[in-house]
Amino acid sequence: MNLKDILSPDSTRVAVAENSKKKILELVSQLVAPKLAGVSKADIFESLLQRERLGSTGIGLGIAIPHGRLENAGQPVAALLTLASPIDFDSIDNQPVDIIFALLVPKENPEIHLQTLSAVASQLNQKDCCRALRQAPTSAELYEAFTKDYEPNPCN
Repeated sequence: MNLKDILSPDSTRVAVAENSKKKILELVSQLVAPKLAGVSKADIFESLLQRERLGSTGIGLGIAIPHGRLENAGQPVAALLTLASPIDFDSIDNQPVDIIFALLVPKENPEIHLQTLSAVASQLNQKDCCRALRQAPTSAELYEAFTKDYEPNPCN
C-alpha cells in the first residue's frame, strides 16, 4: 500500500491548536469531505465518533488513529495532524496524543480497511518517522515526513 494514495498534502496540518478529541474529529471531517463525493462532513464526523464510542483509537506513544467506514466512499482517504499541545485521547497507555492519523474507508470493503490500517500503523511504529513528524515545521514537511520510506527502527 502506497500511503500517498490515501493522504494528500492538503489533508495535512502541523501544530493544530485544537484541544479536544471532538474538535479534532470535526477538523478531520472538514479536511477529507471534499475528497469524498456524496459524503457529508456530518457523515464523516458521525462515523469517526461511532468508532471512538467502541473504544479509543489512541494506540499509545502519543499517537491516535481514528478511523471509520462510510457507505458512499469510493476510496480510502486520510488526514494527518500534529498538535501544538498534546491532548487527552483516552489512549491505551493513558498518555496524551500529539500525532493524529485519521482514516476513512469504504464500508463495503473491510479488507482494504485492514490493509490500510496495517500500513499506517507500521509507518507510525517507526521511531524516525514519529520523530520527523513531531519536528516538521510546516504541513508540507509533515506530509513528506509521513510518506517517506524509513529503515526499520521500531518504537518499542
